[in-house]
Amino acid sequence: MAGFHLRAPAFVDITMVAHPSVTLLIDLSEGEGLGYHAQGRQEHGSAVIGLLPGDLQVTGQGPGDCLQIRLAPVVAAAVFGAPAELTGALVSLEDVWGRDARRAVDRLRAAASWEERFRISSQILGRRLASRAPVDPEVAFAWRRMLASRGRVRVDGLADEVGWSRKRLWSRFGSQVGITPKRAAQLVRFDHAAHLLAAGHAAASVAAESGYADQAHLHREVKTFTGLTPTALATAPWLAIDDVAWPASPGRG
Repeated sequence: MAGFHLRAPAFVDITMVAHPSVTLLIDLSEGEGLGYHAQGRQEHGSAVIGLLPGDLQVTGQGPGDCLQIRLAPVVAAAVFGAPAELTGALVSLEDVWGRDARRAVDRLRAAASWEERFRISSQILGRRLASRAPVDPEVAFAWRRMLASRGRVRVDGLADEVGWSRKRLWSRFGSQVGITPKRAAQLVRFDHAAHLLAAGHAAASVAAESGYADQAHLHREVKTFTGLTPTALATAPWLAIDDVAWPASPGRG
């Protein structure tokens, strides 16, 4: 979790870079609040952003607070109950949680400190996790292996490790996480490479360290996930904020 505060007349206009988690943005502002623009769709207020939402722009005008919560896809599957439907999607929190969304936002807005907000959020998420069936242990194991290897893992090897056929792993992972194992591994690898680029490492060395065949391969992958070149991605404001808010994000070391 990370908390952000906008001071008037602050204005935020930032494009989100794909990363291997489902994002919950809880708008705690009293004014204009947060706005989201993705693939011709617009939302305001608190929202759930699924894996691979495409070209997503987040805007906000202060003053106000925002609580950002990142959930591993295998956790989000239980918290939101519909991972496949959330993939590539931008959805209002009320559309997912119904009246519980308003109750949660009201409690968090009334909290006296960020520490209290984090505690309340943990309680809310914990209750939802406890009341819903988790993903298959084999799917959760495959996801953890992807993170530990930073995306450099063979899907066939994962199937052997969990004792499933490749077809079964592909089917169960896709239905519970929302993307294929191969795409998930690519996303984890890209996330690691993106943060190396943002830290100032040369594209050639990033390609080698991240397991890409060559610099051209890295360029194609960055283009696929962001529409940018590696040079442009390195200066993306989202990544600069990312390393401040999430200094030890899982999957990046």
